[in-house]
Amino acid sequence: MQCSARVTMYSPSAFVFVLISCGIITVTAQTPTPAPGETPCALKSNTTCDECLQNVTCLWCITTKKCIEYPVKSILPSNSVCPLNDARWGLCWLNFQILIITVSVLAGIIIIAILVCCCCCCKCEKIGRKREDMQMERQTRLRKDRQKARRSEMQMRHDEIRNKYGLSKDNPYARMDDH
Repeated sequence: MQCSARVTMYSPSAFVFVLISCGIITVTAQTPTPAPGETPCALKSNTTCDECLQNVTCLWCITTKKCIEYPVKSILPSNSVCPLNDARWGLCWLNFQILIITVSVLAGIIIIAILVCCCCCCKCEKIGRKREDMQMERQTRLRKDRQKARRSEMQMRHDEIRNKYGLSKDNPYARMDDH
């Protein structure tokens, strides 16, 4: 896995917007509005699963062959209404218990993937900062080396000028009058 030194960070408001949008979509998906001419679920008992599930508010129980209103208040139908293994909602071939397990596993995988992505982004950001720090340190070191070279070069020029005009001192602490 390679990390780029440049990490794009999104503002918290973008994440809030995405969360609110997902919440609105799930709320609207969970509250279906029945068509005005639909028959109540109880009238479709002792028929087939396909007929019962034509109405999205209905729940089909295989053992009792009853078509009942989905218990919206309890989110999941209780065993007294219909055991989860025998409950069908939405699709006749899809076991309600398997549906719940599958959705839970997928949600868990998505959450783990998001956490892994967040950790990788943080790690890449730290690596990027470390690279920037190392580059700044290298530039500072080069700048100091160039400054040191310029100082020694300037010192050599000053010494040459002193030698040329006979101002060189053997003893750096001797007074200039003595020469």
